[in-house]
Amino acid sequence: MSLALLGFAMVAVFMTLVMTRRTSAVVALIVVPVIFALIAGAGVDTGPMMLKGLVQTAPTAIMLMFAILYFGVMVDAGLFQPLVRRIVGWAGENPVKLMLGHVALVAIVGLDGDGTTTVLVTVSALLPVYRKLGINVLKFAVLGSMTFILMNMSPWGGPAARVAASLKIDPSELFVPMLPVVAVGLLSVFLLAWRFGLAERRRLAAAPPAPVPQEDAPRIDDAALAGAFQSDTAALRPRLIWVNFALTAVLMVAVVMRLAPLPALFMGGVALALMINYPRLADQRERLLAHSGNVLSVGILVLAAGAFTGVMTGTGMIGAMANSLLTVLPPQAGPYLGPITALISIPANFLLSADAWYFGVLPVISETAGHYGVTPEQIGRASLLGGPVHSLSPLVAAVYLKCALLDIELAELQRYAWKYALALCGVLIAAALLFGVVPLAAAPLAAG
Repeated sequence: MSLALLGFAMVAVFMTLVMTRRTSAVVALIVVPVIFALIAGAGVDTGPMMLKGLVQTAPTAIMLMFAILYFGVMVDAGLFQPLVRRIVGWAGENPVKLMLGHVALVAIVGLDGDGTTTVLVTVSALLPVYRKLGINVLKFAVLGSMTFILMNMSPWGGPAARVAASLKIDPSELFVPMLPVVAVGLLSVFLLAWRFGLAERRRLAAAPPAPVPQEDAPRIDDAALAGAFQSDTAALRPRLIWVNFALTAVLMVAVVMRLAPLPALFMGGVALALMINYPRLADQRERLLAHSGNVLSVGILVLAAGAFTGVMTGTGMIGAMANSLLTVLPPQAGPYLGPITALISIPANFLLSADAWYFGVLPVISETAGHYGVTPEQIGRASLLGGPVHSLSPLVAAVYLKCALLDIELAELQRYAWKYALALCGVLIAAALLFGVVPLAAAPLAAG
């Protein structure tokens, strides 16, 4: 029991340091387990435990690093810019088309998993039209947030990457079965956009807004789009758009069909993208340096998480913690830990930081669920289903950027968006249970 208490204390200290921002998540993931491993008497075995955890999370770290590089190169080359122009041109000033186009734009731009870029692009391209028509910007925030949360469930997105690193599972095994669930969620957001658009069209027909000076209309040119994408106009490769599109489409098909391990696919994708778009060595170096900050920060985080979970497993803390939970958890509830985790993920995604939830709490739930036949992949998928409320959490830095750009208060956004976020959580949970990616009840384990 003392080992279990030590494990819970370690998780509590880690969560406190991260939530109060006393240290970065990387520092806490490394320092805290070392201290507690020494307290547990691991001594010189602490290093090998950390190394074992690093080895298990290395493939996820490599996949993330090269996925970020790949999409970064595609953004630099201008792959998404023609799509932005077409969507903005198609939407015009029709509220229904505008909101449907908004969801489509976020779904496309959000493929790279970068929330900041997605917000900047959509704000630059569409917010002026919202303001010109007099449409409530809170609807802009709801549609953008809900869509991006769904796209961020990809293997290279932050939540899925954390789950894969924390539970030491293959990102493709986590994500590919979730595709029907994501599709249902995305369809529901399109339906919400259609409903918003119809309501705004009726309102505007009854009370047209005051005319806006012509100079206030958005201008979507190469320089403006490059600025929104935070890219260099000199790096644009407009003549290679269709080549880059074909390369990305083939890569995405290979990812979904699992034709090769994800790290290998994205490594090959990066190599081809650089050779095709930037054949000069100097240009390749410049593109790599441009994205080195994001690549390094994500890779270090995942590797540090491996060290953390390696110590938890090697010392026996996580097993002891799970056993202690088994003594208080009603046996009848054990097989239902899949949907229970999905429900817990809703408040957890709002009240906890992503690092605290995925690295601190989730491994203990997964270890406990394993005793009832619920697999780590199923628990990992369930933990993602409360994601829509994460976009409203005061612990998420990106939400403050969004509020600043839209000139709204966080409390105002939370009051307006709560019902939509909870409804999307309900849709995702229902779809996950319907498609069996999260079992309603696990099959009994075979005896012996």
